[in-house]
Amino acid sequence: MKIMMYAHDGSLNRGCEAIVRSSTSIIKEQIQGARVFLASGKPTTDKIITNLDGIYDGSAVSIKKYSYDWLLSSVKFKLFNDETYAFGRIHNKIIKHIDNMDVCLSIGGDNYCYGEQPGWYEINRRVRTQGKKLVLWGCSIGPEDLSPRKLEDLKSFDLILARESLTYELLVSCGLTNVKLCADAAFTMEKEELPLPAGWKEGKMIGLNFSPLVWKRSQNSQTAIRDLISHILQTTDLVIALTPHVIEADNDDSEILKNYYEEFKSTGRVILLPNDLNAMQYKGYIARMRFFIGARTHATIAAYSNAVPTMVLGYSVKSKGIARDIFGEEKLVLGIEDIANSSKLIAKADEMFREEEAIKTHLEQTIPQIKRMSYKAVEYLNELVQ
Repeated sequence: MKIMMYAHDGSLNRGCEAIVRSSTSIIKEQIQGARVFLASGKPTTDKIITNLDGIYDGSAVSIKKYSYDWLLSSVKFKLFNDETYAFGRIHNKIIKHIDNMDVCLSIGGDNYCYGEQPGWYEINRRVRTQGKKLVLWGCSIGPEDLSPRKLEDLKSFDLILARESLTYELLVSCGLTNVKLCADAAFTMEKEELPLPAGWKEGKMIGLNFSPLVWKRSQNSQTAIRDLISHILQTTDLVIALTPHVIEADNDDSEILKNYYEEFKSTGRVILLPNDLNAMQYKGYIARMRFFIGARTHATIAAYSNAVPTMVLGYSVKSKGIARDIFGEEKLVLGIEDIANSSKLIAKADEMFREEEAIKTHLEQTIPQIKRMSYKAVEYLNELVQ
């Protein structure tokens, strides 16, 4: 069976890398003879993922003004409100591989959280037109993300795999009958342990991940995080490991974390992890931390999956849903407004410190079940293609 993953924009987002790595591994582990290919918007960044059977350039192609394609696209849109030809040309690098596949997996876990996606809708339509199986793999979607057009697209999938229960319940409540509940495949990803950096103190490390994405949505959050760092340094003996997890241009965690490092490095209790590690290597460091505070979902998944007590600087349904599935409540997840409030941020961190043992014990008990839910996605996929 040949499977193509698409709707992936490269592995400079280590969370996207983690999805591809782990999904490929569990699919090949459970489905005999499965071959997995990746269509990527930035294919050179994915060469670090060695278990794939092939990587295709799936980047979008612009339509040159006044070209034949531009003229035909314009006529079709103006006369018939038809975008299909235009998006077919724009995404032809993905579409041309569909005929050679058995199953197409749309793997952008939260692509559907960012408005209408007519390009993806057109790729999905082409998959169905060519009679291939169409699967939305490990998605998160909130009520504010849905629209009539998006719901029509979601109905066209043979299978939708929701990675947490909030998304699952929402889609079922909308009348979709093609939805199954699983967990994010990244819970199963292996870790790679590198030598510990200078300044690391075993048993006294707290990871901190912060992102430009959160900062742009909540300008005051940058000050609140600074206050949180000061609080940790003043009231505990912990060493803070500033941990980037996305290193894309204009969305680079390390740029904002460098500022905190420069401000607090004189304390001798703040280190900055490199911004060129792969997802398994970041997971290797996070697994050896005592606590973790993170804005990037897959950085927090790396912590959860190693039973590290974790506070989530959540900004979407995925953070809330994952926490609820682990704890039965949205435990230690702060909304975008709370992240900007120093008092609330500090109070939640103190709660995590007080409940350290109980949280760790709970994670040790529940994460094996969450990992089994990750494998359920492959079971449902296998059932679909039998």
